Amino acid sequence: MRHAFLCLPLLASLALTGLSSVSLAQSREVVKFAAGNDNASLSASVTGQEYRDYILGAQAGQTMSVSLIGDAYFNILPPGSTGEAIYNGSIDGADAVIPLTASGDYTVRVYMMGNDADTCVTQAFTLSFGIM
Repeated sequence: MRHAFLCLPLLASLALTGLSSVSLAQSREVVKFAAGNDNASLSASVTGQEYRDYILGAQAGQTMSVSLIGDAYFNILPPGSTGEAIYNGSIDGADAVIPLTASGDYTVRVYMMGNDADTCVTQAFTLSFGIM
């Protein structure tokens, strides 16, 4: 039988606030390239079932590359997505190069799966982005 686990800080927070539903903290960051660059890199971490979203504006006809170093996964969501991915890192791997068919804001969502997500493990990662 599989058991769902909550991170202790989250459980304590829920107890203090009296909330009956679980709302995991998420983050959202707009990625900006330095003037004259078509790429950027950042390091962060993700814990348990939380996820981190990185937003990149791009135009149809451009190509996006994303690489992740670490024990996490990423998906790429197109503009207007309600969670549907055009690239699934847990299936397709930690290096993506995809042609973009629509203009707008793309989301790179970093997350964990399995036991690491269920037991609130924290994993550090480095992401590299490019839009050409």
